[in-house]
Amino acid sequence: MKFSFIDKNQGSIKDDVLSGLTVALALVPEAVAFAFVAGISPIVGLYGAFMMGLITALFGGRPGMISGATGALAVVMVHLVKEGNTMGPAGAETGLQYLFATLILAGVLQALAGYFKLGKFVRMIPHPVMMGFVNGLAIVIFTSQIGMFKTGGEFLEGMPLYTMLGLVALTMAIMIFLPMLTKKVPAALIAIIVVSCIVIFGGVETETVLSFIKSGGGTGIKAGLPTFSIPVINLSLETLYFIFPYAVILAAIGLIESLMTLTLIDELTETRGNANKESMAQGLANIVNGFFGGMGGCAMIGQSIINIKSGGRGRLSGIVAALALLAFVLFGSTYIEMVPIAALVGVMFMVVIGTFAWSTFKVWNKIPVADLVVIGLVTVLTVIFDLAVAVMAGVVVSALVFAWENAMRIRARKHIDAHGVKHYEIFGPLFFGSTTLFNTKFDVAEDPNEVIIDFKESKVMDQSAIEAINKLAEKYQKLGKNIHLRHLSSDCIALIKKAEKICDVNVLEDPDYFVAIDNYNTMLSKKNN
Repeated sequence: MKFSFIDKNQGSIKDDVLSGLTVALALVPEAVAFAFVAGISPIVGLYGAFMMGLITALFGGRPGMISGATGALAVVMVHLVKEGNTMGPAGAETGLQYLFATLILAGVLQALAGYFKLGKFVRMIPHPVMMGFVNGLAIVIFTSQIGMFKTGGEFLEGMPLYTMLGLVALTMAIMIFLPMLTKKVPAALIAIIVVSCIVIFGGVETETVLSFIKSGGGTGIKAGLPTFSIPVINLSLETLYFIFPYAVILAAIGLIESLMTLTLIDELTETRGNANKESMAQGLANIVNGFFGGMGGCAMIGQSIINIKSGGRGRLSGIVAALALLAFVLFGSTYIEMVPIAALVGVMFMVVIGTFAWSTFKVWNKIPVADLVVIGLVTVLTVIFDLAVAVMAGVVVSALVFAWENAMRIRARKHIDAHGVKHYEIFGPLFFGSTTLFNTKFDVAEDPNEVIIDFKESKVMDQSAIEAINKLAEKYQKLGKNIHLRHLSSDCIALIKKAEKICDVNVLEDPDYFVAIDNYNTMLSKKNN
């Protein structure tokens, strides 16, 4: 029987409930670890994961996707919290208050992005960038789990290391082979339960959730319900200048990671989410976190894949995960703290295997070199910096490659007819990148007095193209030669100097498109009128 990491079946209520419980177990050490990274209490991280997960599950645009506290945002928060602490009395935790205020502002920005439907721009992310993203995230998830093999800041050695490796291997083996026997229960959940029972009832000495929390300076995960509180900060322009740049960065990283994860889940489940709705839900969740003492966050690719791997497809899976996490904090801390870290690490290693785009190795010698470079660039930048930097760099490089390749496609077919008129038939897009090559196609000095330039097989794309046509016409006119332009769209003609003299209008054959220029709306208005 062939092993398939992702089951594309629709799912059921039972699958949603069981997968939600599995995700909740995996969320605990992640939320705690990211809270430690940000320099705040583990409870703040757990509250953040609960509120992010619940609100996005209820109102988000991608059922089955899991949101919570994430490392991508934590690495930004650590600088915010540290700098904020220096702005208040020692021990006052001013940085935490600034964090809450920043989350509220970041949430507003994210909600506005969704309201103005900016989520659609995720479609502009090329596939090589997507492959680099998942590869980089897989490496980041893998390296983050390496830290779980430490105790007291030192890596495990000897029997403790061998024990943990054995438990990790057992967890992975259960997740691989159990689906071959039955798919009625999530393999990840069964693996965690089996390994936990072996450790608890077998008296096996190994790292647990509690020992992990204590190693980071915490005492446990037991706490009460999150309570409403307005961030205690000075409302001034100075405060706004301080938190606004952080809010923009957090909002941007959160949206990029969430929308990229949404796109990935769409591909894996062969369904389609709503990016704008998800943006608004992410914003609402971060606003609530700011008022109720959570660290905020965004979509979590690892937990999302655990969820769909375990059969979670509907909103119920995310709701169950969030409520189960809260129940752990309120009532079940004693039991959750006994879960061995090895079981959770094994689950995350399986996520790494399922996340990494292994097809990269199959197509590396079949795709364009530029695409291969983009995949490698995004992968490396995701690991070294963060997702936002990696994706932006990948999109920019892809756009430059696209512009360069299209710039080379402009060409001209030339001939002189029986009347001595020279014809230039232009092929390919004319835009800022191809104007230089376009100009080299003409021999102004040697051309006869009558010249026709036909754009039937070309398209004028932007203002740079219009200016190139204007300058070319001026060169011919300075030498006393007549130039005729054919098959241009109506807005091109309106923007070309002395259009009535040099443009031949053919209503039936001229194309109908708009040039991407500043006065696009003006031209559209003229056309409609």
